[in-house]
This record gives sequence, C-alpha cells and structure tokens, in this order.
Amino acid sequence: MKNAYRAGALAAAAVLSLSLAACSADNENTAAPTTGSTTGATDAPASLSGTLNGSGATSQESAMDAWRAAFQTENPDLTINYDPVGSGGGITAFTSGAVAWAGSDSPLKDPDEYDAAKAYCGDDGAINLPVYISPIAVVFNLEGVTSLNLDAATVSQIFDGKITKWNDPAIAALNDGVTLPDTTITTVHRSDESGTTKNFTDYLEKASGGAWTYPADKVWPISSGESGEGTSGLIDVVSSTPGTIGYADASKAGTLGVVSIQVGDAFTAPSAEGAATALTASTVASVNGANDLAYKIDRTTTEAGAYPLFLISYAVVCQTYTDAATKANVTGFLSYVASADGQAAAASAAGSAPLPAELSTQIESILAEIAAK
Repeated sequence: MKNAYRAGALAAAAVLSLSLAACSADNENTAAPTTGSTTGATDAPASLSGTLNGSGATSQESAMDAWRAAFQTENPDLTINYDPVGSGGGITAFTSGAVAWAGSDSPLKDPDEYDAAKAYCGDDGAINLPVYISPIAVVFNLEGVTSLNLDAATVSQIFDGKITKWNDPAIAALNDGVTLPDTTITTVHRSDESGTTKNFTDYLEKASGGAWTYPADKVWPISSGESGEGTSGLIDVVSSTPGTIGYADASKAGTLGVVSIQVGDAFTAPSAEGAATALTASTVASVNGANDLAYKIDRTTTEAGAYPLFLISYAVVCQTYTDAATKANVTGFLSYVASADGQAAAASAAGSAPLPAELSTQIESILAEIAAK
C-alpha cells in the first residue's frame, strides 16, 4: 500500500500542476535550507538554535519525522520535538502555551478554540496553515477479502451499528462476486480527541444523504464498538481483531483491507492523487483574517478521480510570538515544511499529496509576516 500512496503523491503533482520539477528523486531527501526555503520568504537567521516544541495530530507523525530530521541536519543547534498526542491534545497544549505550535487535522473551532488561543498568542490570535494533505482509509480485517466497495450511506450504517454482519445485503449489493462471511462486524474508533475522527464524521454527515445523524466532531459520538488511542492504536486493534473495521490515515493501512468509496457513479480507492483532486473543490473559510487558511472541504464532489474522504492537517501558529527566538524557530521550520522540498519529503515518507505550488508560496509569505513582540 505504501508504495502505491507514494506513486499517488507524485501523480497528484500533475493533477495540480505543481512546480516540483526541482524535487527529483535525487533531491527529495535533501536537507532543509537553513532559512526555510529557497524563496527566502522567512527572515529567520542563518542558524537557528534552542528547542522548538510542538504536539498534535498523529497523522503527521511520519512526515514530521522526515521534516525534523532534514531541518535539524542544517540547523544542528536546534532541537525540534513533536509529541503525537492527537489533534485535540495538541490544541490544548498550544492554547495553554506548553508548545509553540500545534498539528491538527481540523482547524481551530470557532469561537472556542480561537478565543482560547489568545491567552497564549495575544489579541492577534492564531491561524491555521495547511501543511499535510492525506486520504483517510476505511480499513478492515476480513479473512480472504482485501478490498470492498461501499457508499457513504452503507459506511454510516456500519459505524452506527445498524449493519452488523459482513454479508448484509447492503454490502453484498455493492460487491458482486465477493464472498462475504456471516461474521459480526466490530467497529473501531479513536479513543482520543482526533481530527481524523472529525474529518471522517464530517464526510459521513455530508455525503451519506442523511444516514449519519451525528454532527462532525473530534470525539466519537457512539459508545459501542472497540477503540484505539491515536492512529497506531486504532490500526493495532483492527490488525489484531478479525471482523473489525476502522478509519485511519491511509499511509498507515499496511496490509489491511481497504474500502473504495462511491464518488458519483464510480468507486475510488484512497490515494494522494484523489485527495489532491478533491482539494480543488474546497474553499478557504478565513475565520481569523486572510492569513487564516482553514478549509471548508467539499465532501460531495463527483469529479472523476476525486477522493473526498481526506484530511487537511494544519500547523496552528500564533500571528505574534512573545520573543524573537521562538518566532524565528517556528517560521524557519514551518517554511521548510511548506516548501517544495518539505512537501516532497512528506510524500516520500507518508504518501501525502504535495501542496499546490501557489499554496506553498502563500504559506511562506504568511509565515514571513509573523511578528515577535
């Protein structure tokens, strides 16, 4: 699966006309430029130092490992820590001032989390900058079955406990020729506050035609089924328990069965290319001004090849930091993350879809505007 997602990430570049020609296989793993990117969009000093702490989304973990390693190679006096505690935990740590930035698979909640961020960031508050785009896979563990076709309504009924057997007529009708056992379905959800959960429930709410009756939320709304903490915890439960079904960042699907979801009249498997195609149908909400790039994702697009069950994972940052060193470290590191080199590193490590070139440039410009008191 992982190689397929890497290939999809490269194909996504063509879909979005990305300017990634300079990021060939020979330089995808090239260490980060010291000032964030070759555009010089950030005014970070020639050498960064100290400790930079962040926390949040588990979906970013593989990409974050690659980003940290590359950037620290060029900035050996800087130590970057990232605690993958989940999106909710990352936002809490950020708003309390425990970390300098948060990774979150959903943007700040308006107004509660935006208001909470002012306690750390000051009156200018915080903004959301997209840094990681990835499909969410519906994964399952069913002996002898490696792929299934499901529409959003059927997925909703499964996770709501209304479809309880793998050979239910609703599943069989979408999978002609597939031998489905009379096995009880066990659903698996995230036990922690999760942006992946919010994106998954947002998809179910908007694409299921009313079959899913719960609002999108970071907290799973149903008490039944099994649960796992973080992406790895959920994957561990599904992998070790026959008959289970769950949802996770597609880069972590491994050898589990994967669902192709219905988009229009076709069924589409998760891929970086499909996520990139679906992104083009989405719009920016700009809750906290023009520099706040929180997206409203179109889950109902029927564009050919689109995979609307995807997440945009953000770096949540202050618009003003209390000291110049923190500001320089945050903007220097995240400018690399958003750059073509950084996005190519993430695509290689995690199968994510690279940001469109114009969006990368916009993020680097926004980071250059971040101030220090």
